[in-house]
Amino acid sequence: MNSTVETTSGKLDTFKLGLSLLIIIAALIGFYFYADETLLYRVLGLLTAVGISVGIAYQTEKGREIWGYFHDAQIEVRKVVWPTRQETIQTTLLVIGMVIIVAIILWGLDWFLTKSIGAIMGHGA
Repeated sequence: MNSTVETTSGKLDTFKLGLSLLIIIAALIGFYFYADETLLYRVLGLLTAVGISVGIAYQTEKGREIWGYFHDAQIEVRKVVWPTRQETIQTTLLVIGMVIIVAIILWGLDWFLTKSIGAIMGHGA
């Protein structure tokens, strides 16, 4: 009895996900088909279709799992200790300084190798 319920639920979930995908595809086609209409109306129609599609997809097991994933990700982002403005500025300046130093080193190496290869081949002097 349990497997019958799971099979029916799985088929219904597949149908719901397919329906939500079809709604999004139809909304995208409609967005470009009605190109002569005002952009505001087309965007509102597209957003409405996406909202309906997300609502249908949320009714499935997979949709609830995805929603839970994003909810957990939001909780984890709140736990992050963000650097202060001063730390961000210092780190940014350090990175810029290191990029300049490495660029000068690579420029010098390129110049040296160009002169060396030119001298070996007889083009430099």
